[in-house]
Amino acid sequence: MKGYYGDRRDRFASLEKRGFRAALVRLLETEYKLIGSHRVLEMLSDEIVQLFEEYHPKRDRIEAGVICWVTTKKSVRKPGYGKRTEDYESIMVYLPLITGSDLDQRVFVKAGTKNSNYRINRERDLATMARLIKSAWEQGGMLSQAELCVLMNRSLTTMRRYVAEYEAQHPDDLLPLKGYILDQGSRPTHKGIILNLYEQGIDPTDIAARTNHSLHAVDRYIKAYEQVKGLLRKGLDRHEVSKVTGYSLKLVDAYASVAKHFHPKLVPVTVKLSEEKKASKKSH
Repeated sequence: MKGYYGDRRDRFASLEKRGFRAALVRLLETEYKLIGSHRVLEMLSDEIVQLFEEYHPKRDRIEAGVICWVTTKKSVRKPGYGKRTEDYESIMVYLPLITGSDLDQRVFVKAGTKNSNYRINRERDLATMARLIKSAWEQGGMLSQAELCVLMNRSLTTMRRYVAEYEAQHPDDLLPLKGYILDQGSRPTHKGIILNLYEQGIDPTDIAARTNHSLHAVDRYIKAYEQVKGLLRKGLDRHEVSKVTGYSLKLVDAYASVAKHFHPKLVPVTVKLSEEKKASKKSH
Protein backbone atom coordinates (compact mmCIF):
# COMPACT_ATOMS: atom_id res chain seq x y z
CA MET A 1 0.00 0.00 0.00
CA LYS A 2 1.40 3.34 -1.07
CA GLY A 3 0.79 6.63 0.69
CA TYR A 4 2.47 9.90 1.39
CA TYR A 5 5.56 8.13 2.71
CA GLY A 6 5.73 5.61 -0.14
CA ASP A 7 5.44 1.81 0.05
CA ARG A 8 5.29 0.88 3.76
CA ARG A 9 6.27 -2.74 3.06
CA ASP A 10 9.55 -1.63 1.50
CA ARG A 11 10.34 0.50 4.53
CA PHE A 12 9.85 -2.31 7.05
CA ALA A 13 11.35 -5.01 4.82
CA SER A 14 14.61 -3.11 4.79
CA LEU A 15 15.05 -3.61 8.54
CA GLU A 16 15.76 -7.34 8.24
CA LYS A 17 18.40 -6.63 5.61
CA ARG A 18 20.71 -5.13 8.21
CA GLY A 19 21.35 -8.34 10.13
CA PHE A 20 24.27 -10.76 10.27
CA ARG A 21 23.04 -12.87 7.34
CA ALA A 22 22.70 -9.87 5.02
CA ALA A 23 26.12 -8.59 6.07
CA LEU A 24 27.60 -11.99 5.29
CA VAL A 25 26.08 -12.03 1.79
CA ARG A 26 27.44 -8.54 1.19
CA LEU A 27 30.89 -9.60 2.43
CA LEU A 28 30.99 -12.58 0.06
CA GLU A 29 29.95 -10.39 -2.85
CA THR A 30 32.24 -7.42 -2.24
CA GLU A 31 35.33 -8.55 -0.33
CA TYR A 32 35.71 -12.10 -1.67
CA LYS A 33 34.39 -11.33 -5.15
CA LEU A 34 32.26 -14.46 -5.29
CA ILE A 35 30.46 -14.12 -8.58
CA GLY A 36 27.27 -16.04 -9.14
CA SER A 37 23.61 -16.26 -8.33
CA HIS A 38 22.52 -14.11 -5.41
CA ARG A 39 20.40 -17.06 -4.32
CA VAL A 40 23.50 -19.27 -4.10
CA LEU A 41 25.22 -16.70 -1.90
CA GLU A 42 22.15 -16.56 0.35
CA MET A 43 22.16 -20.36 0.69
CA LEU A 44 25.88 -20.31 1.49
CA SER A 45 25.25 -17.62 4.10
CA ASP A 46 22.48 -19.70 5.66
CA GLU A 47 24.89 -22.62 6.02
CA ILE A 48 27.51 -20.40 7.65
CA VAL A 49 24.96 -18.91 10.04
CA GLN A 50 23.78 -22.40 11.00
CA LEU A 51 27.38 -23.51 11.57
CA PHE A 52 28.00 -20.46 13.73
CA GLU A 53 24.95 -21.23 15.86
CA GLU A 54 26.05 -24.85 16.30
CA TYR A 55 29.46 -23.80 17.62
CA HIS A 56 28.23 -20.85 19.67
CA PRO A 57 27.38 -21.86 23.27
CA LYS A 58 23.71 -21.57 24.17
CA ARG A 59 23.23 -19.49 27.30
CA ASP A 60 20.32 -21.56 28.55
CA ARG A 61 22.61 -24.62 28.65
CA ILE A 62 25.34 -22.92 30.66
CA GLU A 63 25.34 -23.25 34.44
CA ALA A 64 27.88 -23.59 37.23
CA GLY A 65 30.16 -26.57 36.69
CA VAL A 66 29.17 -27.15 33.05
CA ILE A 67 31.75 -26.80 30.29
CA CYS A 68 31.12 -26.42 26.54
CA TRP A 69 33.20 -28.82 24.49
CA VAL A 70 33.44 -29.60 20.79
CA THR A 71 34.02 -33.31 20.21
CA THR A 72 33.62 -35.96 17.54
CA LYS A 73 30.04 -36.62 16.47
CA LYS A 74 28.66 -40.14 16.74
CA SER A 75 29.52 -42.24 13.72
CA VAL A 76 27.91 -45.47 12.57
CA ARG A 77 30.86 -46.62 10.48
CA LYS A 78 34.53 -47.19 11.13
CA PRO A 79 36.53 -44.39 9.46
CA GLY A 80 38.66 -45.12 6.44
CA TYR A 81 42.42 -45.48 6.72
CA GLY A 82 44.29 -42.18 6.85
CA LYS A 83 41.26 -40.09 7.76
CA ARG A 84 42.32 -36.77 9.29
CA THR A 85 40.94 -35.36 12.53
CA GLU A 86 39.39 -32.39 10.73
CA ASP A 87 37.51 -34.80 8.44
CA TYR A 88 35.41 -36.09 11.34
CA GLU A 89 32.05 -34.43 11.86
CA SER A 90 31.99 -32.62 15.20
CA ILE A 91 29.36 -31.49 17.68
CA MET A 92 29.21 -29.15 20.67
CA VAL A 93 28.26 -30.81 23.95
CA TYR A 94 27.68 -29.48 27.46
CA LEU A 95 29.54 -31.57 30.01
CA PRO A 96 28.91 -31.65 33.79
CA LEU A 97 32.55 -31.28 34.80
CA ILE A 98 31.82 -30.36 38.42
CA THR A 99 28.66 -31.37 40.28
CA GLY A 100 27.25 -30.64 43.70
CA SER A 101 28.25 -34.13 44.77
CA ASP A 102 31.88 -33.38 43.90
CA LEU A 103 31.82 -30.29 46.09
CA ASP A 104 30.16 -32.16 48.96
CA GLN A 105 32.87 -34.80 48.89
CA ARG A 106 35.50 -32.12 49.27
CA VAL A 107 33.67 -30.17 51.98
CA PHE A 108 32.59 -33.11 54.10
CA VAL A 109 35.62 -35.32 53.58
CA LYS A 110 36.50 -37.25 56.72
CA ALA A 111 39.88 -36.78 58.29
CA GLY A 112 42.12 -39.74 57.72
CA THR A 113 45.41 -40.95 56.44
CA LYS A 114 47.00 -39.82 53.22
CA ASN A 115 46.10 -43.11 51.55
CA SER A 116 42.40 -42.76 52.38
CA ASN A 117 42.33 -39.27 50.84
CA TYR A 118 44.07 -40.63 47.76
CA ARG A 119 41.39 -43.33 47.47
CA ILE A 120 38.59 -40.77 47.75
CA ASN A 121 40.17 -38.57 45.09
CA ARG A 122 40.62 -41.56 42.80
CA GLU A 123 37.00 -42.64 43.22
CA ARG A 124 35.87 -39.10 42.45
CA ASP A 125 38.02 -39.07 39.31
CA LEU A 126 36.55 -42.36 38.14
CA ALA A 127 33.02 -41.06 38.66
CA THR A 128 33.84 -37.81 36.83
CA MET A 129 35.39 -39.69 33.92
CA ALA A 130 32.36 -41.94 33.48
CA ARG A 131 29.98 -38.99 33.84
CA LEU A 132 31.74 -36.98 31.12
CA ILE A 133 31.90 -39.90 28.68
CA LYS A 134 28.25 -40.84 29.13
CA SER A 135 27.02 -37.24 29.00
CA ALA A 136 28.84 -36.62 25.71
CA TRP A 137 27.41 -39.86 24.29
CA GLU A 138 23.85 -38.95 25.28
CA GLN A 139 24.26 -35.63 23.43
CA GLY A 140 25.57 -37.32 20.29
CA GLY A 141 29.31 -37.03 20.89
CA MET A 142 32.24 -39.36 21.53
CA LEU A 143 35.08 -38.34 23.84
CA SER A 144 38.59 -39.70 23.42
CA GLN A 145 41.01 -40.46 26.23
CA ALA A 146 43.13 -37.50 25.11
CA GLU A 147 40.14 -35.17 25.54
CA LEU A 148 39.51 -36.57 29.02
CA CYS A 149 43.15 -35.83 29.90
CA VAL A 150 42.61 -32.16 29.04
CA LEU A 151 39.20 -31.88 30.71
CA MET A 152 40.32 -33.55 33.94
CA ASN A 153 43.96 -32.36 33.89
CA ARG A 154 45.35 -35.88 34.11
CA SER A 155 48.10 -37.62 32.16
CA LEU A 156 47.31 -40.12 29.42
CA THR A 157 48.89 -42.90 31.49
CA THR A 158 46.64 -42.05 34.43
CA MET A 159 43.56 -41.89 32.21
CA ARG A 160 44.30 -45.30 30.71
CA ARG A 161 44.64 -46.67 34.22
CA TYR A 162 41.31 -45.09 35.17
CA VAL A 163 39.54 -46.64 32.18
CA ALA A 164 40.97 -50.09 32.94
CA GLU A 165 40.04 -49.78 36.62
CA TYR A 166 36.50 -48.64 35.86
CA GLU A 167 35.96 -51.51 33.43
CA ALA A 168 37.24 -53.99 36.02
CA GLN A 169 34.83 -52.61 38.64
CA HIS A 170 31.88 -52.34 36.22
CA PRO A 171 32.19 -55.19 33.68
CA ASP A 172 28.65 -54.66 32.39
CA ASP A 173 28.89 -50.88 32.10
CA LEU A 174 30.73 -50.13 28.87
CA LEU A 175 32.17 -46.67 28.41
CA PRO A 176 31.42 -45.37 24.89
CA LEU A 177 34.87 -43.92 24.20
CA LYS A 178 35.70 -42.75 20.70
CA GLY A 179 38.45 -45.33 20.28
CA TYR A 180 36.11 -48.17 21.20
CA ILE A 181 33.17 -47.03 19.10
CA LEU A 182 35.28 -46.40 15.99
CA ASP A 183 37.30 -49.57 16.66
CA GLN A 184 40.59 -47.71 17.10
CA GLY A 185 43.37 -49.13 19.20
CA SER A 186 43.91 -52.74 20.22
CA ARG A 187 41.93 -53.32 23.40
CA PRO A 188 39.62 -56.32 22.88
CA THR A 189 37.41 -55.55 25.90
CA HIS A 190 34.33 -54.44 24.01
CA LYS A 191 34.71 -57.05 21.29
CA GLY A 192 34.88 -59.75 23.95
CA ILE A 193 31.74 -58.55 25.73
CA ILE A 194 29.82 -58.19 22.46
CA LEU A 195 30.78 -61.68 21.34
CA ASN A 196 29.99 -63.17 24.75
CA LEU A 197 26.48 -61.75 24.48
CA TYR A 198 26.22 -63.05 20.93
CA GLU A 199 27.19 -66.57 22.00
CA GLN A 200 24.53 -66.39 24.71
CA GLY A 201 21.91 -65.92 22.00
CA ILE A 202 21.27 -62.21 22.55
CA ASP A 203 19.87 -60.46 19.47
CA PRO A 204 22.40 -58.13 17.77
CA THR A 205 20.00 -55.19 18.12
CA ASP A 206 19.88 -55.69 21.89
CA ILE A 207 23.66 -56.13 21.99
CA ALA A 208 24.11 -52.80 20.23
CA ALA A 209 21.84 -51.08 22.76
CA ARG A 210 23.55 -52.67 25.77
CA THR A 211 27.10 -51.92 24.64
CA ASN A 212 26.61 -48.41 23.21
CA HIS A 213 27.70 -49.61 19.77
CA SER A 214 26.05 -49.21 16.41
CA LEU A 215 24.34 -52.25 14.90
CA HIS A 216 26.77 -51.97 12.00
CA ALA A 217 29.75 -52.35 14.38
CA VAL A 218 28.16 -55.30 16.20
CA ASP A 219 27.44 -57.08 12.91
CA ARG A 220 31.03 -56.48 11.81
CA TYR A 221 32.43 -58.06 14.98
CA ILE A 222 30.12 -61.05 14.67
CA LYS A 223 31.01 -61.59 11.02
CA ALA A 224 34.75 -61.49 11.76
CA TYR A 225 34.30 -63.76 14.78
CA GLU A 226 32.37 -66.36 12.79
CA GLN A 227 35.07 -66.27 10.11
CA VAL A 228 37.83 -66.93 12.64
CA LYS A 229 35.77 -69.58 14.40
CA GLY A 230 35.11 -71.38 11.12
CA LEU A 231 38.81 -71.48 10.25
CA LEU A 232 39.71 -72.74 13.72
CA ARG A 233 37.14 -75.48 13.33
CA LYS A 234 38.97 -76.57 10.17
CA GLY A 235 42.17 -76.93 12.18
CA LEU A 236 44.07 -73.85 11.05
CA ASP A 237 46.56 -72.35 13.52
CA ARG A 238 46.73 -68.68 14.49
CA HIS A 239 49.26 -67.79 11.80
CA GLU A 240 47.20 -69.47 9.11
CA VAL A 241 44.02 -67.77 10.32
CA SER A 242 45.81 -64.42 10.31
CA LYS A 243 47.09 -64.98 6.78
CA VAL A 244 43.69 -66.03 5.40
CA THR A 245 41.67 -63.27 7.09
CA GLY A 246 44.22 -60.47 7.08
CA TYR A 247 43.63 -59.93 10.81
CA SER A 248 46.51 -59.33 13.21
CA LEU A 249 47.63 -62.19 15.46
CA LYS A 250 46.45 -60.21 18.47
CA LEU A 251 42.96 -59.86 17.00
CA VAL A 252 42.86 -63.55 16.04
CA ASP A 253 43.81 -64.48 19.60
CA ALA A 254 41.05 -62.23 20.98
CA TYR A 255 38.41 -63.92 18.83
CA ALA A 256 39.87 -67.38 19.50
CA SER A 257 39.73 -66.81 23.25
CA VAL A 258 35.96 -66.28 23.09
CA ALA A 259 35.52 -69.20 20.70
CA LYS A 260 37.41 -71.61 22.97
CA HIS A 261 35.32 -70.58 25.96
CA PHE A 262 32.04 -71.47 24.25
CA HIS A 263 33.38 -74.21 21.98
CA PRO A 264 36.06 -76.18 23.88
CA LYS A 265 36.33 -78.76 21.09
CA LEU A 266 37.90 -76.22 18.77
CA VAL A 267 41.63 -76.76 18.23
CA PRO A 268 43.29 -74.56 20.89
CA VAL A 269 45.45 -71.86 19.41
CA THR A 270 47.85 -72.08 22.36
CA VAL A 271 48.49 -75.78 21.62
CA LYS A 272 49.23 -75.02 18.00
CA LEU A 273 51.56 -72.24 19.07
CA SER A 274 53.46 -74.46 21.53
CA GLU A 275 53.84 -77.14 18.84
CA GLU A 276 55.30 -74.53 16.50
CA LYS A 277 57.80 -73.46 19.15
CA LYS A 278 58.88 -77.08 19.78
CA ALA A 279 59.32 -77.68 16.07
CA SER A 280 61.35 -74.50 15.78
CA LYS A 281 63.69 -75.58 18.61
CA LYS A 282 64.22 -79.02 17.05
CA SER A 283 65.13 -77.47 13.71
CA HIS A 284 67.85 -75.43 15.45
